[in-house]
Amino acid sequence: MTVDLAAPGLRALASRRRWTRPAEFWQGLTSATAHLSAPVVALSLDALHANATDLTRRAGGLPIRIASKSIRVRGVLEAVLALPGYRGVLAYTLPEALWLAETIDDVVLGYPTVDRAAIAALGTDARAASRVTVMIDSLEQLDLIDAVAPHHKRAELRVCLDFDASWEAPLLGHVGVLRSPVRTAVALRELAEQVVRRPGFRLVGIMSYEAQIAGVANSPAGRPLLGALLREVQRASGTELRERRAQAVAAVSQISPLEFVNAGGTGSLERTAAEEVVTEVAAGSGLFGPHLFDHYREFAPAPAVAFALDVVRRPRADTVTLLGGGWIASGPPGADRLPQVVWPQHLRFAPREGAGEVQTPVSGAAARSLAIGDRVWLRHTKSGEPMEHVDAVVPVCAGVGGDPLATYRGEGRSFL
Repeated sequence: MTVDLAAPGLRALASRRRWTRPAEFWQGLTSATAHLSAPVVALSLDALHANATDLTRRAGGLPIRIASKSIRVRGVLEAVLALPGYRGVLAYTLPEALWLAETIDDVVLGYPTVDRAAIAALGTDARAASRVTVMIDSLEQLDLIDAVAPHHKRAELRVCLDFDASWEAPLLGHVGVLRSPVRTAVALRELAEQVVRRPGFRLVGIMSYEAQIAGVANSPAGRPLLGALLREVQRASGTELRERRAQAVAAVSQISPLEFVNAGGTGSLERTAAEEVVTEVAAGSGLFGPHLFDHYREFAPAPAVAFALDVVRRPRADTVTLLGGGWIASGPPGADRLPQVVWPQHLRFAPREGAGEVQTPVSGAAARSLAIGDRVWLRHTKSGEPMEHVDAVVPVCAGVGGDPLATYRGEGRSFL
């Protein structure tokens, strides 16, 4: 099945914002998927349309490159890329990038690769080499590529440099994720000079992802002081990065023309798009709206994706047990990595069990009225990870389910 997010009427349907009326929204998903066995993942097309449109508004006219790790459904990637304001994919492994490049002509690899089989395949496929851009932050990565596929025996490879966007705060120390070792304009230029001099490679871009701004909710519920602190850290980090990133891009541009400078993420689009040196922004999670993104001050994505589990037994009057449910998100262990039970409302996990591999007990007043076989809806903490648990997602529009869309897993692909 193909999805047309520009279909007539979808914009009007999205404007109704049905997800703000929980009973209507979640019961609609239940009706649309009632004929399917759980676990089932539903994709609300009106919520997806609303999210996709809002991301382009926030990007302020810059093209958005879709982070595929947050989607993992090829049909959705293609549907969003067909919308105005979207261009290209940010892939997470080289085998995935090669696969996507069969139908998508602009794929940037977001992380360095040491996959020797995939490197060899890229080097012998001129069409793929023209569509895929590899990521590096070290000459060792180029050495490995040349060892697998010597430059005189392969197509020229497109290269993007990963520039570190974390913040070395005077009091807090390192703030952000541990990615590229290249932090200064001087270091980035030196790396760029090596790439330009090296046969078989062509420098085409710079990427710089500020996870401490894009991926950290800055308005946590019920914690105003923490929210104020987080926003101040993000402001200070953004100010420092804006100047450092401009210097780095200017330094590299002196020795090589650049096709793109990619930066940002769902949580930082407005801030990043305002930087003059940035030519495109990245986003993915904002399309599906997982609950990790519920607590940002600047935007409020709709819950476009959710998964349903079935009630299989009742251990107590106020508790029912769901089959499965242990879809724990990656990242530092904590309660915020658990799925969020959203419908029926006011259900909670058993404190000594949480979300389990095979069973998940949930308790609350609403459990008393649930029967064996009834459906409970949950939202994942992060965006694309639920797709690793199912073969397909069910697109739902106006309470009607469509033909399932195959996930990467459903197409027989597992990249990590």
